[in-house]
Amino acid sequence: MTDTYMYLIHEPDWDSDAYLGARDGVPGGAPESNFPAHQAFQEAVVKLGARLVGGAALQNARHGGQVTPGDGDRAFDDAVYSDGPYPDTSEVVSGYYLVETDDEQLARQIAALVPTGGHIEWRKVFPVS
Repeated sequence: MTDTYMYLIHEPDWDSDAYLGARDGVPGGAPESNFPAHQAFQEAVVKLGARLVGGAALQNARHGGQVTPGDGDRAFDDAVYSDGPYPDTSEVVSGYYLVETDDEQLARQIAALVPTGGHIEWRKVFPVS
């Protein structure tokens, strides 16, 4: 049976706005030169026999936040929101990959290949279908 694994990239936050506002979509270069370590990772996943099924970079934490929902039908009314970045952490989730493989050991090896300036958290995705 093929399983899906999620790889969460934890690292210091990045200036995503610099990429959005730059000429050709990247600061100081053409779009095809953007994120070469991630392009190499994606190629390595395929060479190892796994299948990359999703992934994305997440924008800077200031474009989001966190919420603790209220209970039951008071989910909105009693919600407690806070903006990021968060003072209690030096790293954020800056992106993720979803990879399918039927080999748990291969999933572990792939985790070690994900480019990061911090660490990778990898988990098997719970099947809900």
